[in-house]
Amino acid sequence: MGVVVLISLYLIFLWRGIVIIRKADDLFAKLVGAGIITTIVTQAFINMGAISGLFPLTGVPLPFISYGGTSLVATFIGLGIVYQIAKKS
Repeated sequence: MGVVVLISLYLIFLWRGIVIIRKADDLFAKLVGAGIITTIVTQAFINMGAISGLFPLTGVPLPFISYGGTSLVATFIGLGIVYQIAKKS
């Protein structure tokens, strides 16, 4: 049950990211937002695939969940950039 909730939260994050990207005014903001959202969601699905045995273990942390200073800081910086894109458009 918890896995379904976690996958649903990442899919909602992806959907909201797509909505923000589509409302962005300029091409640069759209590309940066798409790159950040894609990176975060890809990390999440690679991690979940590795835990379930579909992919080999790579050491990719689960965004917003795994404990790790640098990864967590980088994820929140990316989230802040996406927030600013949403705020400006």
